[in-house]
Amino acid sequence: MEKILLSVVGPTAIGKTKLAIALARHFNTEIISADSRQFFKEMRIGTAVPSEEELQQAQHHFIQHISIFDSYSVGDFERDALSLLEELFKKKNIVVMVGGSGLYTKAVTEGLDDFPKVDPVIREQLNENLKEKGIESLQNQLKELDPKYFESVDLHNPHRIIRALEICIGTGLPYSSFLLKNKTQRPFKTITIGIEAERSLIYDRINQRVDIMVSEGLIKEARQLEKHKELNALQTVGYRELFTYFEKESNESAIETDLVFAIEEIKKNTRRFAKRQLTWFKRNQETIWVSHNSDFQELITTLHNIVPHEK
Repeated sequence: MEKILLSVVGPTAIGKTKLAIALARHFNTEIISADSRQFFKEMRIGTAVPSEEELQQAQHHFIQHISIFDSYSVGDFERDALSLLEELFKKKNIVVMVGGSGLYTKAVTEGLDDFPKVDPVIREQLNENLKEKGIESLQNQLKELDPKYFESVDLHNPHRIIRALEICIGTGLPYSSFLLKNKTQRPFKTITIGIEAERSLIYDRINQRVDIMVSEGLIKEARQLEKHKELNALQTVGYRELFTYFEKESNESAIETDLVFAIEEIKKNTRRFAKRQLTWFKRNQETIWVSHNSDFQELITTLHNIVPHEK
């Protein structure tokens, strides 16, 4: 029987976990998480890791399986996820993958793009520019050299921006021109299901989720990680804004409104991230889009009738 990967995508806080669990339970299968922020053991609250109750409803893989001190790339994830899929497909005809990290889902379903090698001196210079001029300087440079990629990349992730810029500078071509050229053939079929909602509702959900994170102890979690803030895993929304606040606090210049501002910055930057997620996922013309408040059972019934599965 044909092997099927059901890939659930969409912006943050839209309800991907709920749908993925419903699919896994219906088809008696397991879930691969492709949310790169949820890989890390030390980052539970700020990455909205599924609750214990949710994790018990279906077998999940790649949730808090590595440490922030581990070196783990999208290539590593592609290798590990494909290896796991090979094993799962020996006993299952359907597997579910869920996540909002577009590059990671793409690595599994299509393979990584083939980029030319460039002079390592370029990266060194970009890192120096980051230290001396800040990330905004690199953002502006990327907007000029590759406006298309600028619209979808996480603009607050210096690693991603520097990677794109070194290709732009080293080849004289936009980073985006090397994307989506040739899909790697996989021994399984992918059906991508996207969850969407009005942008105002997505933003409201994000604001509520951040408030819940704060009430659950996000600030304490960030304080425990502050001494490791230079690690790549922590160059992400939800932690970076609090590290800036803690820096002010240590200089005795922070006031209560600074913490309120930091939390509002988390909300703002997460909303921006969600917008870029939608831009990325909308590129796939084959995605089946469903509303966040639609009857997921109706979708499951449709899939039940069109995909092979165990009786």
